Amino acid sequence: MTVHFIGAGPGAADLITVRGLRLIQSCPVCLYAGSLVPGEIVAAAPAGARVIDTAPMTLDEILAEIEAAHGRGEDVARVHSGDPSLYGAVAEQIRRLEALAIPYDITPGVPAFAAAAAALKLELTVPELCQTVILTRTAMKSSAMPTGEELSTLGRSGATLAIHLSVRNIPHIQRELTPLPAYGGDCPAIIAYRVGWEDEAFIRTSLAELHRAAREAKLTRTALIFVGRALGATDFVDSKLYDAAHVHVLRPKRKKVAEG
Repeated sequence: MTVHFIGAGPGAADLITVRGLRLIQSCPVCLYAGSLVPGEIVAAAPAGARVIDTAPMTLDEILAEIEAAHGRGEDVARVHSGDPSLYGAVAEQIRRLEALAIPYDITPGVPAFAAAAAALKLELTVPELCQTVILTRTAMKSSAMPTGEELSTLGRSGATLAIHLSVRNIPHIQRELTPLPAYGGDCPAIIAYRVGWEDEAFIRTSLAELHRAAREAKLTRTALIFVGRALGATDFVDSKLYDAAHVHVLRPKRKKVAEG
């Protein structure tokens, strides 16, 4: 018996991995976050499977279902949205499973920030402008942010920021980032709402206008916020990867540049 933690992707049912879908199709028990995982994905569970929406359940109740399945020798598909490694409350479940000596594995999923970048046709790392992406959030009703992970601290890097779980905390984001040289009020910002779902929406704005844009769209949840200069970059150098003068192990000789 194994508990399979499966990343279902951000919303679109066809963004789940082949491995993840096959595991769901084979498990007699499927526990999923109903508010974030499409019904089409868990509908792939085998006929007669025990399929349970864990959204209203506590951690103890979820573990009780897993323990019962373990007692019956039945594999469990534990389906999370996005990728389980990000804000999925997987660590606390794993800690309980290890204490109970219940086997588990993890199948990755497409994270929301990657799906949003794809939909926006963006590269988040632009040569000589930004080569770092920071995935973070802000503290509201959830657990506090550790010391040293404040936006004002992270923002000193000038990285592209993908800020999760914070659409109701935008004034704080603006206060923390606007004074920093790498950002400022004119810095490009994007609100990515319900990425991967049929009603997904993207609002391009600036850091200064971010709060107004969110209020006008009446967004209060299920949104990811991007901030960074790479989001609006057009005048940047080409990378060295395909430069004819750049030699590497797979292209050991310089190529002649065609004369025009």
